[in-house]
Amino acid sequence: MNDWKADLESALNGFVKGAGLARASIRQEDIQVEYLEASHKPPSRLPKGKMAVYGFWLGSECLKIGIAGPSSIARYTSQHYNPKSAQSTLAASLLKNTGISERSHFNQNSAGDWIKSNCHRVNILLDTNHGMLMLRLLESFLHLYFRPRYEK
Repeated sequence: MNDWKADLESALNGFVKGAGLARASIRQEDIQVEYLEASHKPPSRLPKGKMAVYGFWLGSECLKIGIAGPSSIARYTSQHYNPKSAQSTLAASLLKNTGISERSHFNQNSAGDWIKSNCHRVNILLDTNHGMLMLRLLESFLHLYFRPRYEK
């Protein structure tokens, strides 16, 4: 089985190098990583002065990667666990996946609990002074690196 944490660490090292080539100033120590293994509890808040890239893995497969700026708290804490909370949530994507949605214990009401029980989550936090351009660059870099199943 692939080690999703080691893959993520490798990706973040590559991101720091790539950002440097783009003349963007970020160091490895500027990036705070929180690993939440399945069964996980979603974060209750986005820390003050922080913005985040977050991702969900099922085993070693990356399912979704997104961003939350300092005013996107619901996106960061809860929306991906509820298929009706917003567009393009992990829960809604999983419900469209017949392999998962056909399971008797997986439905619109249980999607959030299923995600918490079965998926790993990572929260990658940056200080807001790095700006939204840096946050979007990190998200895009991770999309290219992992090719999440439920990203367009």
